[in-house]
Amino acid sequence: MSDTIAAIATPPGEGGIGIIRLSGPDAQSIALKIFRPARAGRLRSHRVRYGHVIGPDGAVIDEALMVLMAAPHSFTREDVVEISCHGGALPVQLTLEVALAAGARLANPGEFTMRAFLNRRIDLSQAEATLDVIRAQTSAGLAVAQAQLGGWLAREVRAARAALLEPLAYITALIDFPEEGIEPQAVAEPVAQALATVERLLAGADQGMVIRNGARVALVGRPNVGKSSLLNALLRVERAIVTPIPGTTRDTLEETANLAGVPVVLIDTAGMRASDDPVEQIGVERARSALASADLALLVFDAQQPFTAEDAAMLSVTAERPTIIVWNKCDDPASAPPPAPEHPRSVAVVTCSARYGHGIDHLANTIAATLLGGTLPAIGTTHLVSNPRHRAALRRAVEFLRAAQETLATNAAIDLLAADLTGAANALGEITGETVGEDLLDVIFSRFCIGK
Repeated sequence: MSDTIAAIATPPGEGGIGIIRLSGPDAQSIALKIFRPARAGRLRSHRVRYGHVIGPDGAVIDEALMVLMAAPHSFTREDVVEISCHGGALPVQLTLEVALAAGARLANPGEFTMRAFLNRRIDLSQAEATLDVIRAQTSAGLAVAQAQLGGWLAREVRAARAALLEPLAYITALIDFPEEGIEPQAVAEPVAQALATVERLLAGADQGMVIRNGARVALVGRPNVGKSSLLNALLRVERAIVTPIPGTTRDTLEETANLAGVPVVLIDTAGMRASDDPVEQIGVERARSALASADLALLVFDAQQPFTAEDAAMLSVTAERPTIIVWNKCDDPASAPPPAPEHPRSVAVVTCSARYGHGIDHLANTIAATLLGGTLPAIGTTHLVSNPRHRAALRRAVEFLRAAQETLATNAAIDLLAADLTGAANALGEITGETVGEDLLDVIFSRFCIGK
């Protein structure tokens, strides 16, 4: 990494401030070509300087602040310079252009973070966590990402991997030097310790994935049972049009809600019923499509109306999907709820009133708990595996470690044990980046924005 890269680090559009970031061996010299400090004097690391960005002809482009973060005390462990100018599109773009003309190269997506990884400032799991911090949709998701950025997952994975390296070296020595009389070493115990750690990490992965990625929940039912009112109640805002006229909702409406820390895309659908109206028929088909792509269905019934044949038909429509049965319009909280109909995939029955707000918080918590596997995480729980790549690597490690235990139990060929321990160590190394190839690195960092 002998070149110096530059990029705009703030989002496009107008704002109070725009930041141009440089990193590399020539960051200081390039910055001094394009930035004229108001006061003379050498640059000092981590000190803000006031001045102006200037063009090649000496003309002022913008008033700005500049800060140098000298290596190795920077995010990339290279010299890093950040220039903060006014946040309009033109001053930011012109500042970047003069930086490139002065010798910098335009950074690739994620290249600053990749340099931090390659320079051992962070491991690969922490690099991926920086993107999760940027993309977090809820405070719970942000807390999980921040915890991973802090390195807890790397520490756990490295400890499990380290437990395997000594027995692996011992087994390899037995294979390569069978005549040397190598002293026996314990193998079963470190394998069991590593397996216990990996299984514990996997135990919370499904919850972590939902908190990070969210889920899709479809509100379905016959017309006029209050699906749109429930959507508005869960969102805490009037988003869907609500009228007493059946068939008001003709198309699907998607909105994202924060339900107990889980980002949930709520999909309001058209009431499902037989109709000769071609527009309503299209709405019903889209409702079925939304249900097919949903992780969970809210099957809504009207508690103030008799259970109809159309209601009964909805039981079979949702039979392939985990379903929460919702009795809406239970406006009197003291009244007994209607008997729950039989449903093959029902996970809960909730009574509520979208009109008066009764039971809405309970419904929101029930949705979140269902998506998280049945229970909400304990308050403050942030040590959750949330990346699908990490989960896949942990699953492979479990398979290899269980195979290693079986090999030990059956006194099978020692070569098989070496292969299983190697596979487990490599799988764990993929999480932190110790056993990852350039192709995978390119894929991971290509998902980042330019400037990060």
